[in-house]
Amino acid sequence: MSPAYPFSAIVGQDEMKTALILTSVDPAIGGVLVFGDRGTGKSTAVRGLAALLPPIRVVEGCPVNSARPEDVPDWAGPVGRRIVRRPTPVVDLPLGATEDRVTGALDIESALVQGVRRFQPGLLAQANRGYLYIDEVNLLEDHIVDLLLDAAASGENVVEREGISVRHPARFVLVGSGNPEEGELRPQLLDRFGLSVDVTSPRDIETRIEVIRRRTAFDADPEGFCRRWRGRDGATRNRILAGRERLATMPTPEGFLRDSASLCLALGADGLRGELTLVRAARALAAYQDDPAPGRPHLRRVAAAALRHRLRRDPLDEAGSEARVARAVAEVLG
Repeated sequence: MSPAYPFSAIVGQDEMKTALILTSVDPAIGGVLVFGDRGTGKSTAVRGLAALLPPIRVVEGCPVNSARPEDVPDWAGPVGRRIVRRPTPVVDLPLGATEDRVTGALDIESALVQGVRRFQPGLLAQANRGYLYIDEVNLLEDHIVDLLLDAAASGENVVEREGISVRHPARFVLVGSGNPEEGELRPQLLDRFGLSVDVTSPRDIETRIEVIRRRTAFDADPEGFCRRWRGRDGATRNRILAGRERLATMPTPEGFLRDSASLCLALGADGLRGELTLVRAARALAAYQDDPAPGRPHLRRVAAAALRHRLRRDPLDEAGSEARVARAVAEVLG
């Protein structure tokens, strides 16, 4: 199996890479939505980040990646108490996935052959404590969207049908990608993504040449290419781990909270999820950069990603969401 393309070797796409890093520092930010051209490294970045992150400690044999033996669900059966290390899970949710495949269902083989009602876990169980990646998320069927909304809101997957009643943790970073030309996302699901990023193909020839050069080198010798980038990936990993530790004691100044609320009011963002995401993302950025406290520089850096997908359509304002956020940032933060 070929290794994942190194995260640090991705050329450009700084906003997308920063958004993914921030969700790894603080998963409570709520995931990342990446919209843009095909072939711009969206799925490559997700898999590269997961490969970069340190392994997670799980109970061997646990279907939901429990960290402690006492957290293993009763329906999982005997799995032992040995703790092992596993790579951070990255689970793909295909567009054609059925409800049973996503949430889990009765194990038909066990029911027919052994006469035993046994739960067969789905993709939400596999993605617990990791990443759930959906390509072309804007084409996802509505009933699957509803399941994801329930799990994302509660952090738990509940299955009650076919004579079984099962619940298990389903805490994951939701990453969706898509092409806006193929349809818009349902507002309910759009609001569940903490950060939204627009990616485009590079416009200058030197950048495009560098992309081709690195990809060709990777295809020719994946192991050797990964060795050459291991140091930079390791440095990013160490900054993420240090950021996680700093985040627990990171102060939240009153002026910073006031700036965050003023910015969301100026933009007319619906609800309070915009403020919460903005604050979390700015704090995660400060922790990742080893800054003493979040402030206006951090808000400026994350404002577009946290708020661009939460704005109401204004028929009297022809400016795009990016320009509206930039204008509000200039007015409120100077």
